[in-house]
Amino acid sequence: MRLAPVLLAGALALAGCGKSDDRGGDVPAGDGAAVAAPAVAPTAAMGEQVFRRCVACHTVEKGGPNGIGPNLHGVVGAAVATKPGFSYSGAMKAKGGVWDDAALDKYLEAPMKDVPGTRMAFAGVIDATDRKALILYLEEQSR
Repeated sequence: MRLAPVLLAGALALAGCGKSDDRGGDVPAGDGAAVAAPAVAPTAAMGEQVFRRCVACHTVEKGGPNGIGPNLHGVVGAAVATKPGFSYSGAMKAKGGVWDDAALDKYLEAPMKDVPGTRMAFAGVIDATDRKALILYLEEQSR
């Protein structure tokens, strides 16, 4: 009989009901209420993947060369616009401060909005988890 494959396909389809998709959206609970899917905790390993967006302009190796953008080794905790051998924009020099977690998070979200006049022509890292992961990766590279 050909009923077995149909029943198997139906059972597999039902088994997937109520599970979260890979995008981390809400999952309906049995009573119809939405239950938040568990958030993914950012890690330095995830940040290394995010950093792949940056390698066209930046290096991160200790003693690595500056590129279109400065080498980012040791950037976490460093004073803004102080990497030796890199020519920063006037806007970046005027920013001042230190690249702590909060400053990096704000800048990486929207560089041109945070520092109008920056030469970093990058739209930003929109996802907060990706930004945190990237900062964790940069912290790891700052050791």
